[in-house]
Amino acid sequence: MTVSNDDELQALQEIGRIVAQALAMMGKALEPGMTTAELDAIGRAHLERAGARSAPELCYDFPGATCISINEEVAHGIPGPRRILAGDLVNIDVSAEKNGFYSDTGASFLVPPAKPKLERLCRDGKRALWAGIGQVGVGKPLAGIGDAVGRFAQKNGYTLVRNLASHGIGRALHEEPTEIATWPDKRERRRITNGLVFTVEPFLSLGADWAEQGDDDPWTLYSEPRAPTVQYEHTLVATARGPLVLTLPG
Repeated sequence: MTVSNDDELQALQEIGRIVAQALAMMGKALEPGMTTAELDAIGRAHLERAGARSAPELCYDFPGATCISINEEVAHGIPGPRRILAGDLVNIDVSAEKNGFYSDTGASFLVPPAKPKLERLCRDGKRALWAGIGQVGVGKPLAGIGDAVGRFAQKNGYTLVRNLASHGIGRALHEEPTEIATWPDKRERRRITNGLVFTVEPFLSLGADWAEQGDDDPWTLYSEPRAPTVQYEHTLVATARGPLVLTLPG
């Protein structure tokens, strides 16, 4: 999607705030002993109060309002009876639709007490995200995002999951431009146009470079090789002044 007027931008900002608020509420509610289904219910309740609909449910019949992935799960974890334990690394991904507009955000959280290496991983996952966002601007190469994240990962001793990419969003959950790499990709030749709406969502890891399907369900993806992995994600609009981040709780 390319934003063409203020009404579209305001609608995108509204759904961006809604998903950001849901994510913040879920992160604040995290505590040992609760199930992922209970955590998902908190996000669902906020989306419904705000008049929004879960995008995974709406678009893909996903069995939950949000995706919640724990430890060895890297993405698309199904909310259910699994109990969250002290020390767990929990990724929450929230995407939703309202009035025909979509937004997508995500973050990883640690349930205390946390291991220092995981605290560092979470801190640096946020830094990697902003390294990528810092490369967004009208006329700039899309490849700059992955190049910046790749430099950060290499400098700090991390790997990147290379088959879970950023994507266009706006009038649909996933749209053009598709497969925006958050790792160095010499094949990428596209450039960022004014008003382009898309996500930036690197997966920073302590050893994994791939996400693979598990045997238990058709949704949950696991790190390969198995290693702690974090994801942080924002939806943004490219402007002449740089990136306008839509998924802030406000």
